[in-house]
Amino acid sequence: MILLLQSNGETIVNSLETYYKKLLIALPRIAMGILVVILGILFAQLLTNLYKRRIQKKAEDPLMARFLAQAIKIILVIIAIMLALQVAGLNGIATGLLTAVGGGAIILGFAFQDIGKNFLAGIILAFNRPFNINDTIKIDDIFGKVRALSFRYSHIKTFDGRDIYIPNSDVLTKPVANYTADGFYRVDFVVGIGYEDDIESAKKVIQEILDANKEIVRDKFHENFVIENELAASTVNLKVFFWVDTFDYRRASLVLRGIIIREVKQELVSRGFNLPADIKELKIYGTEDAIAVKIRHEDDKGNRKNNVKDNL
Repeated sequence: MILLLQSNGETIVNSLETYYKKLLIALPRIAMGILVVILGILFAQLLTNLYKRRIQKKAEDPLMARFLAQAIKIILVIIAIMLALQVAGLNGIATGLLTAVGGGAIILGFAFQDIGKNFLAGIILAFNRPFNINDTIKIDDIFGKVRALSFRYSHIKTFDGRDIYIPNSDVLTKPVANYTADGFYRVDFVVGIGYEDDIESAKKVIQEILDANKEIVRDKFHENFVIENELAASTVNLKVFFWVDTFDYRRASLVLRGIIIREVKQELVSRGFNLPADIKELKIYGTEDAIAVKIRHEDDKGNRKNNVKDNL
């Protein structure tokens, strides 16, 4: 029994001595591998910083620039780690590490599928998207100007001052209306004139206002015009269409529209056109009570007199 224990103890000591000798032999390679990893990370950081200073600040597409910077850094770090494992003689560990990373990526993908979905959508949008920074867009009920882009969300500043962050998966899957894609946007409004007014004369007056305004776009591709829109209850409605430059969307589509409406109203009134309000008919049922009515008129001297009639 004593001999057996002594034999087992010697075996353990011999094994430890063997592992120690192997460690001493592998230690320089492990140190070299660690050095390769450190140098690889420093080189990746240096190259990324150089890219950011020289290229990213001048890039027209900031999202693509950030994507390339991160991709370059990650690829260089992975290459450094794989080289370090080979230098240390740990090729088997490298293979196992790649397998573990792949499996871990799948597990994390299921656990954080919403985040992963937005990140993948951000990568797709980095290569192909329907808008750029400072474009005016509408996604569902969100309407505003694009302020920033990232891999997870798009930052929209609405015209009432709200900051909204839309997940990139929504940007990728939902309809996006870009109001500044080609730099032009058509504005319209309706004005009603009386049935007794001359329609062509009113259209001519409005057209003169459109033609005289220098902020309105006019060329062979963008026509400004006035058409008959509707025969309403008390008015003939004319619809006015004109094109604006969307470089400043608020100025072009809101402020300028208000200016044109005001000028049209003032000019039509000064030219003698009627702008009647809706006519409402009041009917009273189920009563025999008299309704007093006050009638105001002027005498020959211009003095106003009021007469009251007892019955309507």
